[in-house]
Amino acid sequence: MDITTQTVNIPNGTPNLSGYFVYPSGEAKFPGVVVIHEAYGLNDNIKDITRRFAEAGYAALAVDLFAGRNQMICMFRFFTNMLLFDSLNHSGIRDLKTSLDWLEKHSKVEGGKIGAIGFCMGGSFAISWACSDSRLNVIAPFYSMNPRPLGAVERACPVVGSFPENDFSKNGGIKLEAELTKHNIPHDIKIYPDSKHSFFNSPRDVKEQAAADDSWSRILTFFREHIGG
Repeated sequence: MDITTQTVNIPNGTPNLSGYFVYPSGEAKFPGVVVIHEAYGLNDNIKDITRRFAEAGYAALAVDLFAGRNQMICMFRFFTNMLLFDSLNHSGIRDLKTSLDWLEKHSKVEGGKIGAIGFCMGGSFAISWACSDSRLNVIAPFYSMNPRPLGAVERACPVVGSFPENDFSKNGGIKLEAELTKHNIPHDIKIYPDSKHSFFNSPRDVKEQAAADDSWSRILTFFREHIGG
């Protein structure tokens, strides 16, 4: 599928946000996906994932949460809020909501069909965001931390989550699945054996590549079920 790529500016005060927006070429509208980077920022890996979504039939926006700011200070504030203060309403979540405001208004996006995917920090943001923004219809967190309190998950949308067996996030994935089951929220949570953190972004061997391929297939199936594409 032919795709169009753009670097975009998202008004958000000073400094404004920036992003990498990719969508299938043509006149149609498409379901929207927000791609949330990990602590490495909006790098080539995240841009590649964004293009993969467009090739699969989505209008995908990767937001640079560090745009115009000091990356280390941003990370310190983000993780402090996630671990100690309000994981549901910090500056990162507010920036994502602003980004979704922009995405929903774009002429290539079909309203009411919005998903999000995130990795590590970004996956943690995706879950917390879903607990505080009903516009999200489906999310795909990778090796993420759960929101506090975990009970906030009762307000989440459907979740397709992927976690490595050999990683701190594994237990969080197990707890997340239990909480989603408790609240009857549709989900597909999978723990991948013989895998470590960042297996999707940087597979280290054949088993991790297989896990990355399988998780991508699960995401596309789950997203099509909940937002089309």
